[in-house]
Amino acid sequence: MTDTLIRPVTDAEASAPVSRNARRPSLRLGTHLFLTILLVAFLAPVAWAIVSSFKQPNDIIRDPLGFDPATFTLDNFAAMFQDVPIANGFLNTAIVLVVKGGITLFFAPLAAFAFAKYDFIGKNLIFGTVLITLMLPTIVLIIPLLLEMKALGWVNTYQALILPGAVDAFAIFWMRQVISAVPDELLDAARVDGCSEFGIFWRVVVPVIRPGLAGLAVLTIMNIYNDFVWPVIVASSERMATLQVVLSTLAQNITGNRIGADYATVTGELLAASSIALIPLLVLFIVLQRHFINGILAGSVKG
Repeated sequence: MTDTLIRPVTDAEASAPVSRNARRPSLRLGTHLFLTILLVAFLAPVAWAIVSSFKQPNDIIRDPLGFDPATFTLDNFAAMFQDVPIANGFLNTAIVLVVKGGITLFFAPLAAFAFAKYDFIGKNLIFGTVLITLMLPTIVLIIPLLLEMKALGWVNTYQALILPGAVDAFAIFWMRQVISAVPDELLDAARVDGCSEFGIFWRVVVPVIRPGLAGLAVLTIMNIYNDFVWPVIVASSERMATLQVVLSTLAQNITGNRIGADYATVTGELLAASSIALIPLLVLFIVLQRHFINGILAGSVKG
């Protein structure tokens, strides 16, 4: 019986775990190599644009891939600030970003809290209607919204830039998924302690869903900062132009403000303006990347 239960280990069985362990470093190395290639592919155009913005305009055209720090200059930036109202674009974008972003981050979680933790008549129908709006192309809504802004007298105003889309369906859906994971026992305990419904949201729910809010904040800032279609339609005046609208008309502004401006000059100033516009989002992502990743994971929780 002992001979039956105890048998020698064959060579194949002894080498199997070793071969699996041997494959893991190579798999890990291949994964890192693939991610490195992707990183280079994504960052190479950005690095080229930033480096080229410091080059002489003629050098950008003559030798696009050349790199000589000795010839770097700030002339493109100085000329761009003279020819393009980029400061006004930054100001308008900052105002829209603060106000519209604040509205999104306050009211979207409130609506999501109601959908996630309350039962009322028509709840599923209303939430389904909200989700259906995600399927509508933006171009379908532009004409009705523009006619509405014209009827209200809001064309070329901050109201038109801020209010449409301030509380969008994606933000409500995102926060509903996050809030659904909050235990109902926490809410019941707060009610027993005499906390109001808004107090439950503000004092109990909000501290728990901070990772999800951080992820939503990053996405909201990026969407507002990069929005172009709606601002270029509803804010056609130079006074109300946002940063993306200013960048889109940069070539016309340069050639209109400078007699004899050639292709090299326009390219140099365009790269300078694009590099400056890139800095805020780059800093934002570097500073908040941990919160953004945690927010993505929090938003993926199934409710």
